[in-house]
Amino acid sequence: MSEKQLILIVDDDPDLVEAVSMKLESLEYKVAKAYDGEEAMEKIKDEKPALIILDVMMPRKNGWEVCDDIKNNDELKDIIIILLTAVADSVKTTSYTHHDGKTTLADDYIPKPIDLDKLMEIVQDHCQ
Repeated sequence: MSEKQLILIVDDDPDLVEAVSMKLESLEYKVAKAYDGEEAMEKIKDEKPALIILDVMMPRKNGWEVCDDIKNNDELKDIIIILLTAVADSVKTTSYTHHDGKTTLADDYIPKPIDLDKLMEIVQDHCQ
């Protein structure tokens, strides 16, 4: 990819959002931010990011639900999703089984607490 695409960061921790945003911007990515799942869905529909860094545990609409909504929408399903999860034992390769037994398709994941350098490697792998 020659021009850096838009990446949406979704997490209810403003400090984490800011740290990830600064790191992405230092790599010349365009960044949008959301702090809960409902705000994320509004931004996704309006701005159509190429990639979403999505926290699992959030208020109003959790990351599992957001991921399901995206992957089940023909207009949005090709957006790359990287899940941020503290629930490491729920991870199964590229699909994730969450608390109610549903399987959510995501493109990648990184466990919390996140390693910013590892996250940037994952982002760059998906945004080439």
